[in-house]
Amino acid sequence: MTATAATVTATRARTGGPQEDGPKILEHVMGWTLVVVLAMLVTRLGLL
Repeated sequence: MTATAATVTATRARTGGPQEDGPKILEHVMGWTLVVVLAMLVTRLGLL
């Protein structure tokens, strides 16, 4: 890679996509909440 290409890559604006420093604890809590709700639904419907 040339120096010009490195400069263009470093100054390029982000266009969206996943953030590296997002609220990871919130994702874990919401994921486990979904697991618990699905487990309750399965047991209430007698599917297990």
